[in-house]
Amino acid sequence: MGGVAVRFVGGPADGLLRELPADPDGGPPAQWVMRHPDDGDPPAGGAGPDHLYTRQPRDGAGTWTMRFVRTYPLGAGE
Repeated sequence: MGGVAVRFVGGPADGLLRELPADPDGGPPAQWVMRHPDDGDPPAGGAGPDHLYTRQPRDGAGTWTMRFVRTYPLGAGE
């Protein structure tokens, strides 16, 4: 399975360009949960909240986009 470039729109990942796994149709997943913190060690006491993004059409440059939907409180996104 390959990857596809996606730009995140809105929420805490606004403007982030990242490669996500491609679905069989060649597009990104219909939904993606951005775990926070994204890299590195979680802060003392555990990880932060999760952020839900949903697939949107490609932008004018042909890049897939994922639009922010909501933030789940700590641990509620699992």
